[in-house]
Amino acid sequence: MKAIIVERPGDENALKLGEVPEPAIKPDEILIRVHDAGVNRADILQRQGLYPPPPGASEIIGMECAGEVAAVGAAATGWKVGDRAMALIPGGGYAELAAAHFGSAMKIPAALSFEEAAAIPEVFLTVFLNCFMLAGIKRGETALIHGGGSGIGTASILLLKLAGVRVIVTAGTDEKCDQCCKLGADVAINYKSGPFAPAVKAATEGRGVDVILDSIGASYLAGNLESLAQGGRLVLIGLMSGARAEIDLAAVLRRHLKIFGSTLRMRPASEKAQIVAAFLAQFGAALEAGKLRPPIYKVIPAADAPTAHRMMQASEHFGKIVIRFE
Repeated sequence: MKAIIVERPGDENALKLGEVPEPAIKPDEILIRVHDAGVNRADILQRQGLYPPPPGASEIIGMECAGEVAAVGAAATGWKVGDRAMALIPGGGYAELAAAHFGSAMKIPAALSFEEAAAIPEVFLTVFLNCFMLAGIKRGETALIHGGGSGIGTASILLLKLAGVRVIVTAGTDEKCDQCCKLGADVAINYKSGPFAPAVKAATEGRGVDVILDSIGASYLAGNLESLAQGGRLVLIGLMSGARAEIDLAAVLRRHLKIFGSTLRMRPASEKAQIVAAFLAQFGAALEAGKLRPPIYKVIPAADAPTAHRMMQASEHFGKIVIRFE
């Protein structure tokens, strides 16, 4: 089968379209004939040799895909050949065929295209896990989402607004701020215009926000703590600006703050299946009705995968970049 391979870690030109053996599925897996695969920032780290897949997972890049079921393992209940499936996978998405644990896959609603479906599993489940399951955000609360124009950011806006949450985002251009507001964000802050924390406090009449979802890391820690309301929760899901920073523990104690560290990829399949089931229980009806449609920035042919990674690195996109296998 054709797959995008990395001959050796490096820049985006390390990505090559080549031939690899088809994956063999386990009894609890389904085999998906991939139409489209979502691109995520973690893919760039893996290409650079900085984020290897979990033990036993495919070495091929790609943590989400969508297509048609080509084979079903003996223990993969609820699936049949020909079903349209989108899946959260620990690796293997950038290929014509990908294996997925049956509990980490979701049926694609008729309302969604393959490219839209490929843009859902990794980012929507990341937002659901971290904002809803870990941080326990509730209707009427306020969330701050960094990188509002990213896949995670746009998924956050859609899910949180559907759940009755007030959403504040940060983004790097006025154009992206406008796009975030058109998608549903209540307030968008251009972080290049100055520190975000004072703007967050102004937007909340000095109270601060209840939950922050942050993929930036070290350089944002102080601003995040300043932006939290009493009893606020910070969920850290990335370290784009580094892993080390000083923290004012007195503020954490005095204001009853909670700080979560979280990743999705390394969790066991059984835990991912629970996350998928909980997501569908809360948002499955909206998904079926076509109310959760991820904005797609570009669909790139598999042979031109370096362009997709170049776009991601430049942060020029709004929404998701998708790689298509014809």
